[in-house]
Formats: sequence, C-alpha cells, structure tokens
Amino acid sequence: MQAVVLVGGEGTRLRPLTLVTPKPMIPVMNVPFLERTLIRLKEAGIDDVILPAGYLPEAITSAFGDGSRLGLNIRYVIEETPLGTAGALKNVQQYITGPFFVLNGDVLTSLDLRAMLANHQAKGGVASLHLIKVDDPSAFGCVVHDANGLISAFVEKPKRDEAPTNEVNAGTYLLEAEVLDAIPAGRPVSIERETFPQLIEAGKRLYAYTTADYWIDLGRPEAYLDAHRHVFDGTMPLGLQPGTNGPGVKGVPSSAIIPPVFVGRNVRVAPDAKIGPYTVLGDDCEVGSGATVADSLLWDGVVVEAGASLDWAIVASRARIGAGAVVGRGSVIGHGAVIASNAAVGENARIPAPA
Repeated sequence: MQAVVLVGGEGTRLRPLTLVTPKPMIPVMNVPFLERTLIRLKEAGIDDVILPAGYLPEAITSAFGDGSRLGLNIRYVIEETPLGTAGALKNVQQYITGPFFVLNGDVLTSLDLRAMLANHQAKGGVASLHLIKVDDPSAFGCVVHDANGLISAFVEKPKRDEAPTNEVNAGTYLLEAEVLDAIPAGRPVSIERETFPQLIEAGKRLYAYTTADYWIDLGRPEAYLDAHRHVFDGTMPLGLQPGTNGPGVKGVPSSAIIPPVFVGRNVRVAPDAKIGPYTVLGDDCEVGSGATVADSLLWDGVVVEAGASLDWAIVASRARIGAGAVVGRGSVIGHGAVIASNAAVGENARIPAPA
C-alpha cells in the first residue's frame, strides 16, 4: 500500500506559529505532527509515502529525508503553486502504482487504517471516504449515503437546520488509481467539491466508512490546544500514562507539577513554579521562580521568567516571556518573540516573531 499525505497548506489560521514552521511540523506532545502521522502509517503496514509539499518544504525534507529513519520510503513532490487536494494528487500520479490512502496533513485521528482497507476491499468501489458524526455539520462537508454506504451526494457547509445528515467528511480517503484519471492536470482542483461529485455523476461507486474514532482538525489554535487536552485525558490515544509524561519529568521538582503534564528534555523549572495542569514543556525550556504555566503549550527553548503567568496559551520556539508578564487566555506567541517584563498580553492576542 501507498499513502499520500497532503502537506502543502500554509496554515494561515495558525499564524504566527506557521510563519516559520509549516503546519504539518507543529509539535503534538513535543513530536512533529507529521512524524506522528508517518509512524501511524508504518504501524498500519504502509511504507511507501508521497508528500506533495509547497509551503516551507525544506523544514519537511530536512526532518525526514528519504524516510529511512522511520522505516519508510518517502518521495517529495514540490508544488510551485498550490494545486488543491485533487490537483496535488494528480501531480504525483506518476508514482502511484495501485490503491492508495490520502490523508490530510492537519487531521489528528485514531482511525484504524487496516480496518478501512478491509472495508474498501469488501465494498469494491473506486473510493472510500472516512466520515464522522458531529453535533453541528454546518462547518463541514456533509456526505449523503444509503444503508450500504453508497454515496449519493455531497452538501458543503449546510445550515444546521437544513443539513441532510450529521455525517461529515473527515479527510481520510482510500482511492483506486483510476480516480486520478478523472482529475485534470495543471490547475488547482478540489477533490471534495469537484472530483468526487463528478465521479458519482459518471456512475462510479464511492462508499462511506463511518466510525466513532477520535478526530480533530488541528488548523486553529483553540483546536490545537484542545487536541492536547484530549491526548492527556486519553480520548485520543497516544500511549501516554496518566499524570506526568516525557523524558524530562524526573528532572522537574515534584513540587512544581500539577498533573497532567508533558516535559521534554533538558528542562529547568524552579521549585516554586507551577506547571500544569494540561501543559507541555518542549525541550530546553526554562521556567523561573514563582512563574505559572497552565493549560499551555511551550515549544522548544522557551523561557518563562520569574513571576510570569500563562493560561491557555501557545508559545513557539525560543520565545521569552519577561518577568511578571501576564499572557492572556488564547494567546499565541510567535517564534523568538519577546514579551517585556510586567507586560499584559490580552486574550487571544497574536504576537509575531520579531522582524
């Protein structure tokens, strides 16, 4: 089996985090999200992976190389201009040899890929689409199908009271190679809005594969924070133990920890600081005396000086929070940004990296 992971998006909703780091490389529990996806593919028996990349591709290619570190064979196809979901697939057609998975590079899910493959083989259609049920489908693309899973229609972002179903496209597909023949070359194409409806109109069979697996789109800061809370609580299984996790936990004074927390390597925390709950400290972070870091994600090399306070915030690598500063809920601090001592950062602020 092969897989194509769509990693070309610019991640505009996650800025300023994605001004320096491409969205697939944002860390989830201190590991790049794309690496977690690649490991998941390997565990499902898929070792041939194609990455259509376009935005900051060097960050991806330098991290994974040919894939041998993870036991994979990785090919990169760099897009000069964005081609959309289907256009990106058409652009890698020369490397596709048979049925293949397509994964969106910003979806965290517990979907069992082996089970989806078995269902696809049993149905015999040209495509299988992973669906999930949501309370409010108005922000998603609804997929209408019969009792056997045969898809008949797609309804994009319907009004909540007009939605024909609460089953929505969850962004993982299993496609036969012939699907690529239906995609025009050389221009942006949406597989959801153009290719799938055209296949149905042409009489091709597309099947829904609806599960109750965990699923979240990491494309917004609040969802990114929520995903970590779900991992800590075990809703999204990533192999963590309850309470404290991470290679640096033993080096942090127990008096400073309010579980659950994840602590990276070479972290320094003052005994009277307070870390947690629901907090991740990346490698080489430093938290000073009397500082408080709660419900927050700190990437590598972040310094939180004495008496500073963070709550429900994201701080990118090598940023510095000055002594006594208060960072409001929902704030996102960019790479290398410096928050002055005793400054007050308002709720939902976006602080970019220094020019």
